[in-house]
Amino acid sequence: MVARLVVAAPASGAGKTTVATGLMAALTRRGMAVSPHKVGPDYIDPGYHAMATGRPGRNLDPWLVGEELVAPLFLHGAAGADLAVVEGVMGLYDGAGASEFASTAHVARLLDAPVVLVVDAAKQSRSVAALVHGFASYDTRLRFGGVILNRIGSARHEDICREALAESGVPVLGAIRRSDAVATPSRHLGLVPAAERRTRATRAMDAVAALVEDSCDLEELVRLARTAPPLRARPWTPGPATALTGPAAAMSGAAVTRTAPDPESALPPGAPVRIAVAGGQAFTFGYAEQAELLTAAGAEVVAFDPLTDEALPEGTRGIIVGGGFPEVHAAELSANESLRGEVAAFGGPISAECAGLLYLARELDGRPMCGVLDVEAGMTGSLTLGYRDAVAVRDSALTRDGERYRGHEFHRTAVRPAPERPLFRWRGGADGFADDRVVASYLHLHWAGSPQLAARFVRACHRAPATPVRGSAPPAPGTSRPTR
Repeated sequence: MVARLVVAAPASGAGKTTVATGLMAALTRRGMAVSPHKVGPDYIDPGYHAMATGRPGRNLDPWLVGEELVAPLFLHGAAGADLAVVEGVMGLYDGAGASEFASTAHVARLLDAPVVLVVDAAKQSRSVAALVHGFASYDTRLRFGGVILNRIGSARHEDICREALAESGVPVLGAIRRSDAVATPSRHLGLVPAAERRTRATRAMDAVAALVEDSCDLEELVRLARTAPPLRARPWTPGPATALTGPAAAMSGAAVTRTAPDPESALPPGAPVRIAVAGGQAFTFGYAEQAELLTAAGAEVVAFDPLTDEALPEGTRGIIVGGGFPEVHAAELSANESLRGEVAAFGGPISAECAGLLYLARELDGRPMCGVLDVEAGMTGSLTLGYRDAVAVRDSALTRDGERYRGHEFHRTAVRPAPERPLFRWRGGADGFADDRVVASYLHLHWAGSPQLAARFVRACHRAPATPVRGSAPPAPGTSRPTR
């Protein structure tokens, strides 16, 4: 059995990331193996969770992977842990669109985990009791464990809040004073990732761990986590993908039943193929299960940093460039002409999502990039954000015509011109450049929900040539290979 609890809040900005990360760090410093999890598609918070615990931060999102995989993925990530902390998303009951689906409450029910509500008490006192009562009674299926008061102004303020909550019968598990020492800087897409501010983030992590340890009843929180009953699910394993059957045959990434072996998932003969995955400060977005799926499908996954590495790893047969903030690092990425040249000349499969799409463009905000795609990319004044229920409308290196993929978009950039024949379509939108070698789009996918992607990518890599000769130059503007 895995002891576990969910850290939630009435709304975004209440301090649940501070409390959840501080709790992870404080318990880890006490010698516990803590498994960190995040509800929803967010990539940034898991980076801080990993720093706090020394374990990969993992996402739990019913929209991206289907309800049936939430508990198995949780158990996979929490293997060997003493306790798991799950940070919620937005407000407790906020889900996809107008529904509760994929909300923190939904995931807490799927995990049968007790919920701790973090309340911003900065501008209220007795009213916190009414607020907490409403959240605790709104859905009686939840196992509501107690409340942590955040941004308390004084001892008197704390006493008033505690007295009001005592009358309502809700346990107070902590009261945290206001502190600027644990603030995390933000920018156009939320918090600055931990990988971009590691030294300062480490100092802040020490401060938030001490703050939570001094302000919260850790023993009671651990006791509460241990009240969670055993889960009936089996841990997820990144084994060979299986085929979809029955009415779900065209639904990848949704709640589907997989029974028959997928003929495309059989391990190719020969030694593992080397797949280079972009990392470093510019490309920090990715789900841990992707590398595990690729390894299980017969790949050797190696990291490379487009900011600092002058060449792809020797013997690379495939490239994956996930999300991140290339727009923040455009000058440094552009200055690395040697690596840009290798990516431009690379003849193997390439999978790119969002930030990866920008890196493959001819230019980003006027600075030369790799030129794999004959498009220009740049910042815009608007935010594109939301879940997408997409259908692949043609075959590509990763997809098959008619398959359904659930993903999400999160960016303030655009590429021009738009794809003439988009790979994906959804209600009100379309996106994706693709051919038999390159797939690039703004759509973020969780490959655990579509495990055939890893198998297909590895098989494509087996058919591809290895890394080309060093020193190839990027294509001149207007001469890049179009992938439309």
